[in-house]
Amino acid sequence: MRAEQRLMQSPQMIQAMQVLQLPLMELKDQIDQELQENVFLERKDETERTDAGAGQEPAAPVEAPYEDRLQREFAAEIEQLETRSDPTWRQRSGALGGEEEDKKLEALANTPGRATSLAEHLMTQVRTQESDSELVRVIEHVVFSLDEDGRLADSPEAIAQQLLVPIPLAEEAVQVIRDLEPIGVGAKNLRDCLLMQLSQMTYVPALTRRLVENHLDDLAMNKLPKIAKETGASIDEIKECWEFLRVHCNPHPGAEFQPGPATGVVPDVVIEEVDGKFEVKSQRGSLPELTISGVYRNLLQEAKNDPKVYEYLRRKIDAAKWFIEAVHQRQNTIERVAIEIVQRQEGFLRRGVQHLKPMKMQDIADAVRVHISTVSRATSGKFIQTPQGIFDMKRFFSSGTMSDAGDMVSQQAIKDTLKGIVDSEDKDHPLSDDELVNELGKRGVHVARRTITKYRTALGIDSSTRRKRF
Repeated sequence: MRAEQRLMQSPQMIQAMQVLQLPLMELKDQIDQELQENVFLERKDETERTDAGAGQEPAAPVEAPYEDRLQREFAAEIEQLETRSDPTWRQRSGALGGEEEDKKLEALANTPGRATSLAEHLMTQVRTQESDSELVRVIEHVVFSLDEDGRLADSPEAIAQQLLVPIPLAEEAVQVIRDLEPIGVGAKNLRDCLLMQLSQMTYVPALTRRLVENHLDDLAMNKLPKIAKETGASIDEIKECWEFLRVHCNPHPGAEFQPGPATGVVPDVVIEEVDGKFEVKSQRGSLPELTISGVYRNLLQEAKNDPKVYEYLRRKIDAAKWFIEAVHQRQNTIERVAIEIVQRQEGFLRRGVQHLKPMKMQDIADAVRVHISTVSRATSGKFIQTPQGIFDMKRFFSSGTMSDAGDMVSQQAIKDTLKGIVDSEDKDHPLSDDELVNELGKRGVHVARRTITKYRTALGIDSSTRRKRF
């Protein structure tokens, strides 16, 4: 036997950590779920309306029991449903509340429909063209095997082996898909996709097909002099064919059927400048204020004679209190972290990314007096609205490099400077990575060439060879 200290995480601690890590929109969904599952939780605005209504008429009789009120509301809903089941309801509603109905119809008319996926678009064509159920089954399998660009990685032999069907049937299924709209779907790779589209055109420059068949990789790497030497064509002719491909061909025929969900960014914290000082305001968004339901609190008093019921209600009300405390603690922690960030990044808030200082999570954790994992959870998936725009809170954490002036320059500031240098370079003579190192050195920032390559890749900037304009 030995005595030792060990940290035991209680359910309340685990819940608090989970709530802290949730982004604002996900937290709203979590609150809605808790409101449905826990009868002791309710929105504070509903409670205030009930209390305000009771305070306006102190001499009025006490409101009927909760169960009676539910019965009346339920009966009213049934009566409304029965009324709407009457065939003459629409005519009556149009005569009495036409304006209200017009608003609802207008809202429905202005609601966008569900986007059609590539698989749905292709299968709609298949079902109007093919009647063989076995062939349609294989086609459906192939359709749902296409990647987001509409390309097919599996060969007919592999498809036949997966579905235990004859190879000719799998080949026929693949060919059916290759004949569908948009042209290029079912291609094996980019070269195959472009050739499929060129074969459907009435006019194609002769050199264009040769470029796609034999020099596509060099074209992607911008090696135009090499292509000119091997084909005997001039660079201008090659550029004309390249432009023809860009205008008339689509390398991603399935991309238009992959609309991403329209997700908005809701900042958890808003930074505003008031009288020359920056203030941090917690942004609750559409989060409701939660409180303990007074109706069910009375049930707890009534259930004292039944230990089992009392224990059940006790657990529910404790869970409600823990959840409310976790939400409040989340807001408090995020606000404290944001305040510390603002104090350290005032230069960025006033003058932009170039003045973003290096900052580590451990520095904020020490200042706020929490564990570094708490800072990580408090900033993960959270956004902060500043005078410079809306940013992911984790963007403020980065290491830095010492400049010639003796100041620490953050990685974000170096990346921003690097992007500015590339944007302003002469595209006929783009700067190599070694030259980019020298350009940064002139600005007092010294980094290794491999670091420039890493930053350039992270920013999505091509090499100097691919950036060169002929």
